[in-house]
Amino acid sequence: MAAQSLQHAPDPARDLVLERVVDVPPELAWAAWTQPEHMKKWFTPAPWTTIDCEIDLRPGGIFRTSMRSPEGQEFHHDPGCILEVVPNRKLAWTAALGPGYRPQPRAAAAAAPFLFSAVITMEPHGAGTKYTALAMHSDADGKEKHAEVGFHQGWGAALDQLVAYMKGGTATPGAVP
Repeated sequence: MAAQSLQHAPDPARDLVLERVVDVPPELAWAAWTQPEHMKKWFTPAPWTTIDCEIDLRPGGIFRTSMRSPEGQEFHHDPGCILEVVPNRKLAWTAALGPGYRPQPRAAAAAAPFLFSAVITMEPHGAGTKYTALAMHSDADGKEKHAEVGFHQGWGAALDQLVAYMKGGTATPGAVP
């Protein structure tokens, strides 16, 4: 029996949602999210940069990024865990688990201002994509902290960068510029 993709209904008390229609096809949005060499080009809102990325594109696989601030300070995040992969349609991962579904160490979880699970969906919409980013938190406090550090502004800016990068003619599905 084939597994069905879990449908996510956002909880307004605990979740943040960014939804837009963008003018790149789902296959390009998927390539941007699933190929580390693409992610390094757009993932972190400028003037920050993504300096490293590792993705093992399978349930239980690793999802990890490292960023650099404009002042040169580096932030290396604990590896997260990929939860679900539906090619060209859905990518879900969490910071609450490490690779292989291993819970994050207590010290790492306690040091994080909030933990969340992300669900990125990409639905065909004309020649473009209906793009939805859902950030699910365990409680309202985590949601508020994520909102305060700029979820909508940061994730929106990153999406703008994804679209500009993928439309730049240097990226095609399956190819790394």
